Amino acid sequence: MKSILSSILLTVLVCFPLGTQAQRKSKKVQQKTVPEVSLDAFAFRNVGPAFLSGRIADIVFHPENDNVWYVAVGSGGVWKTENAGTTWSPIFDDQPTYTTGCIALDPSNPEIVWVGSGENVGGRHVAYGDGVYRSLNGGNTWENMGLKKSEHISEIIIHPDNSNVVWVAAQGPLWNKGDQRGLYKTTNGGKDWKKVLGDDQWTGVTDIMIDPRNPNILYAATWDRHRTVAALMGGGPGTAIYRSDDGGENWTKLTNGLPKSNMGKIGIAISSQNPDVIYAAIELDRTKGAVYRSDNRGASWKKMSDTVSGGTGPHYYQELYTSPHEFDRLYLMNVRVLTSGDGGKTFVQLKEQDKHSDNHAIVFKKDDPDYIMLGTDAGIYESFDLAETWRYIKNLPLTQFYKVAVNNAEPFYHIFGGTQDNGSAGGPSATDEREGIANKHWYKTLFADGHQSATDPVYNDIIYAETQQGGLHRVDLTTGEQVSVQPQAAEGEPHERFNWDAPILVSPHNPARLYFASYRVWKSETRGDDWEVISGDLTRTEDRITLPIMGRQQGWDNAWDVGAMSNYNTITSLAESPIQEGLLYAGTDDGFIQVTENGGQSWRKIPVTSLGLPERAFVNDIKADLHDVNTVYVALDNHKEGDFDPYLYKSTDKGMTWTSISSNIPERTIVWRMVQDPVEKNLLFAATEYGVYTSLNGGSSWQKLPGTPTISFRDLTIQKRENDLVAASFGRGFFVLDDYSALREFTDQNLSKEGKLFEPRPAKWFVPRSNIGNTGADYYFAKNPEYGAVFTYHLSNDFTTQKSLRQKKEKDLNKANKNVPFPGWDALDQEGQEEAAQILLTITDQEGNIINKVKQKASKGSHRIAWNLEHFNPFPISLSGRSRRGGGALVTPGTYKASLHLEKGGQVTALDGPISFDVKAIRNGVLKGASYEDYNAFREELTEFLKEVSAMQDAFSQSKKKHAAFVKALARSGATPGTIEPQLAQMKMDIYRIEQMLNGSASRDEIGERNPSGVQGFLYNAFNGMENSYGPTAVHKKSLATSKSLFAKANMAVDQLSKVSIPAIEKALKQAGAPYINGE
Repeated sequence: MKSILSSILLTVLVCFPLGTQAQRKSKKVQQKTVPEVSLDAFAFRNVGPAFLSGRIADIVFHPENDNVWYVAVGSGGVWKTENAGTTWSPIFDDQPTYTTGCIALDPSNPEIVWVGSGENVGGRHVAYGDGVYRSLNGGNTWENMGLKKSEHISEIIIHPDNSNVVWVAAQGPLWNKGDQRGLYKTTNGGKDWKKVLGDDQWTGVTDIMIDPRNPNILYAATWDRHRTVAALMGGGPGTAIYRSDDGGENWTKLTNGLPKSNMGKIGIAISSQNPDVIYAAIELDRTKGAVYRSDNRGASWKKMSDTVSGGTGPHYYQELYTSPHEFDRLYLMNVRVLTSGDGGKTFVQLKEQDKHSDNHAIVFKKDDPDYIMLGTDAGIYESFDLAETWRYIKNLPLTQFYKVAVNNAEPFYHIFGGTQDNGSAGGPSATDEREGIANKHWYKTLFADGHQSATDPVYNDIIYAETQQGGLHRVDLTTGEQVSVQPQAAEGEPHERFNWDAPILVSPHNPARLYFASYRVWKSETRGDDWEVISGDLTRTEDRITLPIMGRQQGWDNAWDVGAMSNYNTITSLAESPIQEGLLYAGTDDGFIQVTENGGQSWRKIPVTSLGLPERAFVNDIKADLHDVNTVYVALDNHKEGDFDPYLYKSTDKGMTWTSISSNIPERTIVWRMVQDPVEKNLLFAATEYGVYTSLNGGSSWQKLPGTPTISFRDLTIQKRENDLVAASFGRGFFVLDDYSALREFTDQNLSKEGKLFEPRPAKWFVPRSNIGNTGADYYFAKNPEYGAVFTYHLSNDFTTQKSLRQKKEKDLNKANKNVPFPGWDALDQEGQEEAAQILLTITDQEGNIINKVKQKASKGSHRIAWNLEHFNPFPISLSGRSRRGGGALVTPGTYKASLHLEKGGQVTALDGPISFDVKAIRNGVLKGASYEDYNAFREELTEFLKEVSAMQDAFSQSKKKHAAFVKALARSGATPGTIEPQLAQMKMDIYRIEQMLNGSASRDEIGERNPSGVQGFLYNAFNGMENSYGPTAVHKKSLATSKSLFAKANMAVDQLSKVSIPAIEKALKQAGAPYINGE
């Protein structure tokens, strides 16, 4: 019987993966066709920060204007400044890729810009590109020029005299062999490419140079390298230095005096003063290395020193530069730049005080020997005194976040995350400042490379943050103290293998309970003060040096590098069911999902092969379902085997069987994380390599959410109080989708309605402040959420005007070079009469009074509309339609209602509502101000009085105009001289006296001498009582009373003028035969 059961089990284990694998493969060619819904209302908002910036791959200055810089960002696109960094424009955001390795300007025409995509380093976290791009207009538009399978391009050189000749150094894929690697040349501007160096296995090209005297002389450094999850082999037999004397058609391998062993990454440089002198920084076995020099164009070489880039490893640096101002002056990119003044014999560290480490690119100015610019892992620095001091560019929001967490701070929650090489940081999701979120609002929480952060659900000032490889700390934001709480191996136990980004989990059942993972799972019941192990080794436990790399097992004497990378055979993901305490899931970097239903007493292993994936696929994320105890989700990742496709699975039986839910997420789009809405079980969000996707149907179909550039998103979380989706991008900081709650109601029934208005979250009641002081255009701000009550609505019909339809049709005909018919005069006249349809949002108070209306153009789909929490603008409207800018008084906190109407063709149709929503104060002031009742009573009194004042001012203004008209009319009348003139003179004097009463002496005003306050002055001060949440003071009330008193006197005089004097003069002029006066 036992043997029969074993046979059955074997059959299941063998057959099930095969079936799933076949299904997985077929999915790639049979994408589901599903109707999409409008997601226009759900655009992300970038919140920064910029105070950390991110990794720079390359920088180039415009040759004719060194205020124009182009910056290729390793993980963040391409940026351009035309004012030396004062302001920046991202010019690559709409391209299919976000990762760049190099940038070059055409010497013959600097408006032609070439960009090589894919990072040019060999790090564990690098992104893959899709070829080489060209812009013909300074970066305004781009075209992919090919080499789409190169993945990593490190250098581009354009022929100095022929724009059609371009050489591209393609390192090639990092994670697998083959595809497009080597040196490629085009002679027709990128229409066709010819491979002139490298092989089709592991040998790419990492660096190239051109002789400034002769463009036919080229130098190239080839590079063998392969990275797996386990290790990096940073060199091989194909690594070498070559020279070509015929423009790259033929090559000579340069070997005389160079190492005979396998070489790793090589950086080469050519002397500006004597181009016969060539330098090479060469990585050797096990991250050792040396610098070599040739004074005969590479015919022979001399070893100068044993210098090599260190830190993260030579694969991460090794770019070598020569000074344009000093012969034999070298700069070797490194953790800290190494510089030599004797051709490489001796190196010293460049002065880098008050500057970040990890340098990748350097720029010199040809006319300033004291100028240096460096591109680092933290952005751009420049020195004007040869590295004595450094200026940091603080307005480039390029931070690479691995993970994200949020707390419940009031009134604005804070966002936390760990960054690539810039520690961990936190900052607010919004501020009460008009300008937005500035660098000053962000703060560091931990040092080194930052990774996952977590927050305490009870204490907003307690967070957890970690450095690479499990350096877990508990941080008290009140004191700023960082307490190391990393669990430690016991005496006699092996090294505690933590992943580079080890997972931490705060239990949903007990806020003091933490779970943390190395190769085993740890639990703390004391917020990290003490730990216990609750699992054995849940990984494969291998010696990674024995695993195949570059297609086979490799010997010891090689360019091994496992120093600055993750340990292998580690746990990468943790989850606990919020429904069943002790139901835990763990995922590993070597192909296992582990489950325990008893708090770790026993574990059940699930190989990823049972989901149809290769045996060592990486578990990116595990999430226990928030609504169903049996359901679990897993995001898997095989990109470190060269497979970039999305793998997202769901199990409804605690991992016994699995179903793919990656559905229509595009190919080459890694899924990094997934989160589930806490209210609507079928509402899912996925963070992917190229954006954030949402599914409204439990993963049956997905749509990309708008509002982000092309960028990788590595993590997501939901702030439940605010219904915000918060996303961590790997190169553009944090993004927030404010109040996505309407997506919970995106049902077929609601979306088929002519109009649907969704209930908003409570509106925050406060008066925006401004306290930034002097800034300048280089001061960085990220946007706050739109102020006020923000509503989402959906319209099912199209409201395109006849004019728009005609213009679209004509545009298509013009594009096709076809005749464009004349629409006819009547049709054009009708177009002029047609008004675009409008959406009308009506706000009512608790008594049912309409207190404001908001309009915007109607169009099909989902949209947002905001009410700024103000009453109607009470100021008068002229006959031309003009009115004082601004709004009315701030409403008081409470419950309000909103309704949605459609205004089209003079008809108004009720669409939806009313719906109720709350306006809530975000804080109370130190001093208690007016009650809401007193505030509203004063507002109503003030509003009614303003109408009276406006009527008087209008009557007085018309009286003055009448006087001017009467003077002209008298001159053209038959009136006997002396009969009407005295009345006009008296009228003029009356006007003068009223002007004095209202505005004081005009002569005083002309030179700036103050007049006593009049009706307007006291009224203006009374209005000051409506501009804050404190409300009107006794002074404001007295001002209103005084204004009313002065008004009564002035109004009596205006009444006498307009109702007595003017009619009498009008009658006299009419009898004298004067011309008609407009307005009579």
